[in-house]
Amino acid sequence: MSRKKQEAQAATVQVKKLTLREKIWRHRVLILMCLPAIIFFLAFSYAPLPGIYVAFVQYNYRNGIFGSKFIGLGNFDFLIKSGELFTLTRNTILYNLAFILLGNALAIFVAILLNEMRSKWFKKVSQTIMFLPYFISQVLVGILVFNLLNFDTGFVNGILEKMGAPLWQPYSNPGAWPVLLVIIYLWQQTGYNSVVYFAAIMGIDSETIEAARVDGANGFQKIRYIILPSLKPTIIILLLFALGGIVKGNFGLFYNVVGTNPLLYSTTDIIETYVYRATVNLFNFSTASAVGLYQSVVGFVIVMVVNGIVKKIDPDYSLF
Repeated sequence: MSRKKQEAQAATVQVKKLTLREKIWRHRVLILMCLPAIIFFLAFSYAPLPGIYVAFVQYNYRNGIFGSKFIGLGNFDFLIKSGELFTLTRNTILYNLAFILLGNALAIFVAILLNEMRSKWFKKVSQTIMFLPYFISQVLVGILVFNLLNFDTGFVNGILEKMGAPLWQPYSNPGAWPVLLVIIYLWQQTGYNSVVYFAAIMGIDSETIEAARVDGANGFQKIRYIILPSLKPTIIILLLFALGGIVKGNFGLFYNVVGTNPLLYSTTDIIETYVYRATVNLFNFSTASAVGLYQSVVGFVIVMVVNGIVKKIDPDYSLF
């Protein structure tokens, strides 16, 4: 046996014999770097887990969570017996699928466009303008949409009236809102979502791109054969993370833009808005917790299934 192999085996044996304290000390710098994230997840993700029990009790302020009467799955009857569970879940999942798929596709497109800009000044101005809608309050977004689409005094109907065209009544037309809500979401979120992809593009080896240019690759070929394949890991990871919240709706967007208009509930009502209307005057923590647990379990199952599919296709891109 060669000397190098003997040294490698000796080093392996030595590593295996390290105690936990020695391993922690050896990797102390990395552990310190991860410490804020570890504390965050312990405090806000793992420490509150016993509170899930409130979804199975009839919560009483005096007795507390563990002193309240246990009623099993009684709190889940709120959604099941209402007959709205399928519609609410369908609306929530379909809206989130549109937000995730169209949002990521548009964010990638915008990031590539920004990368192709040659003027640094114009690039920075464009980024700033697209980023601004993300910081606008959902309340202001709702007011803006109402002033645009209001039947009597709205900007859109004002133009249609000047043109002699029939006036539009979106607040009595449920079929128009899936498209409107997706457009509003994309307008507000695309600039923010494109930052991650733009940063990933900036991380691509410039020598690879220069080599492609020397070989005669045009702009479209560079995007197709270099940029998009390099973005593949980022795209898959972000999609997997987003799928975890696919059953959790954007309450601020739906409540402030649509409001409490019963005519639109068939296409705009999601789990969060329904639960809010049903429990806003009751302060029923148990029911709200049951709904949250239902959303978390469904989201967890979806992430596990999709991650399993990704792992079978290409294990390098799976979460675990």
